[in-house]
Amino acid sequence: MLSILWGIVVVLIAFWALGLALHIAGSLIHAVLLLAIALAIYNFFKARDV
Repeated sequence: MLSILWGIVVVLIAFWALGLALHIAGSLIHAVLLLAIALAIYNFFKARDV
């Protein structure tokens, strides 16, 4: 499950960079990227508690 999450984060970072460069839905991609990073941080700390 964690590898899927990291894959999503990488894809979103790529889309964010493209959106930033080409001004295509930049704010939407930025919001989703922040959500994915927050989930990755949550899962990182959750995995450390086990």
